[in-house]
Amino acid sequence: MISLPRQARRKSKSGVYHIMLRGANKQEIFHDNEDNARFMNILNKYKKQVQLKIFAWCLMNNHVHLLIKEGEEELSVTMKRIAVSYVQYYNKKYSTTGHLFQDRFKSENVETKRYFLSVVRYIHQNPVKAGMVTHVKEWYWSSCCEYYHKSSDYQELLDRDGGVLRIFSDNRIIAIKEFQAFNEKSNADVCFENEKNRIRTLTDEEARKKIKMILGSITFAQVKSLSRTERNDILRKVKTAEGISQRQASRILGVSLSIIHRA
Repeated sequence: MISLPRQARRKSKSGVYHIMLRGANKQEIFHDNEDNARFMNILNKYKKQVQLKIFAWCLMNNHVHLLIKEGEEELSVTMKRIAVSYVQYYNKKYSTTGHLFQDRFKSENVETKRYFLSVVRYIHQNPVKAGMVTHVKEWYWSSCCEYYHKSSDYQELLDRDGGVLRIFSDNRIIAIKEFQAFNEKSNADVCFENEKNRIRTLTDEEARKKIKMILGSITFAQVKSLSRTERNDILRKVKTAEGISQRQASRILGVSLSIIHRA
């Protein structure tokens, strides 16, 4: 088989990119708050070192979204530094080896103000659309709370006032209020539009059929009565099934979102 060279990334004229870093084979890359905090500290280290600007972020179980402006070195070099640093920590903590992240991070150029704001909202609404929380401000590991002026450990990481908020108003109080309304507005925002293998969210009926295949002889109602080990093994398989949201799994199996999240 002929190995074709990878296509070079197209440079953004604005220097701003939407980045997604995903676990290999969709595996979890963050298992607890310590893992999330370590990634954030690594991100902050390289922000300072190469003068990145960070406009939004969200850490999910098996992937990361970032909206950043390239710093004093090529973005691919910076992302490699961040990924390698986190993998070293992860492998040491969990006594593992091998790949943690997909070989290449996904990126898309952000060239217009309109799309810039759409990406910010898309990133902040990611946990809601994934069924992890019911409101954007409930997800601690995103930049949403930083914009809402809530206290956290990562305020210095966000380039807030000179980026997103200035678009809404020069008055910070007004800007935060108007941004919050925009950030929480229902929408059909789509990012990485050119991704050919974009996964379609299944209807509940389609999700039921897919979950039934995973369960085999076990009924939906029996899942919550299984031993913790058996139940979590099944829930992990359901979580990684393409097109099934965790909120759907919760409704269908009668298991709380928090149990599915922790499985």
